[in-house]
Amino acid sequence: MTPAGPVDELIAKTRDWRGAMLAKLRKIVHDADPEIAEDVKWKRPSNPLGSAVWSHDGQVCVGIILKERVRLAFSAGSSLSDPKKLFNAQLLGKSRAIDVSQNEKLDEQALKAIVKAAVQHNLAKTRPAKTRARSRSTAERQTTRSRAWRRASGSRS
Repeated sequence: MTPAGPVDELIAKTRDWRGAMLAKLRKIVHDADPEIAEDVKWKRPSNPLGSAVWSHDGQVCVGIILKERVRLAFSAGSSLSDPKKLFNAQLLGKSRAIDVSQNEKLDEQALKAIVKAAVQHNLAKTRPAKTRARSRSTAERQTTRSRAWRRASGSRS
């Protein structure tokens, strides 16, 4: 049996509906990307349990237990498609979040699609950029013009 990880511990220490909701969100995230890594970060006196962080070639999303809801935040949320309008928090700036209240129904398929899009966004950033055709330098353009001028004038150097 494998020892419980830090996210397991975070869920276990949150004994009300929020722990169960974080566990459900965690399952959806792992179903969307089985290779995703997880950890707990940002422990501090005001939040001694920290927040669950999922990453794949960069941070994908963060599960945050708040007083009356559970938040799944995406740092690159503004770059992600959200056709089902799941994003309902942190709507300004680059990040977006989904706040889930007690007894709220989740559109699991739409959430999986957002997680997959976040992973693809990260993978696109880590791939080397396609090499663009280099524009000719000033010296190359001048040499070409000089040759054309010489041909036109009939002179040779």
